[in-house]
Amino acid sequence: MPHRPDPADRCPCTSGDSFGACCGPVIASGVAPTAERLMRSRFTAFAIGDADHILASWHPSTRPAELEPDPGIRWTRLDVLGTAAGGPFDSEGVVTFEAFYRHDGERGSMRERSRFRRDGGRWYYLDGAVGRLET
Repeated sequence: MPHRPDPADRCPCTSGDSFGACCGPVIASGVAPTAERLMRSRFTAFAIGDADHILASWHPSTRPAELEPDPGIRWTRLDVLGTAAGGPFDSEGVVTFEAFYRHDGERGSMRERSRFRRDGGRWYYLDGAVGRLET
């Protein structure tokens, strides 16, 4: 069961905003105004263990049948490195980010260039090219 932060708590996506004003509404509704906001909500879902949001926000053409987040990984920070398109009037977008974590006492990071597609007015994660960077 995911641990939902209090709406007044800082959002796990490290946007600087509260959970209630940032990823909370996207996770609750499944609707994000931009590809970046959806990507941030997916990071937050990984951080709080919300596999349902991760799967629901994944495009049906590439979505896995199931997903079991690794409980041994604690996601600690997200840095958005760049975006291309992905706005309210676009049908596709790209978000490049680096996500930081701790696993078995070790620090690490993962960099991804994620592609998003908007279908029926709703953004979905399509796929991503991943590279791992140790810190």
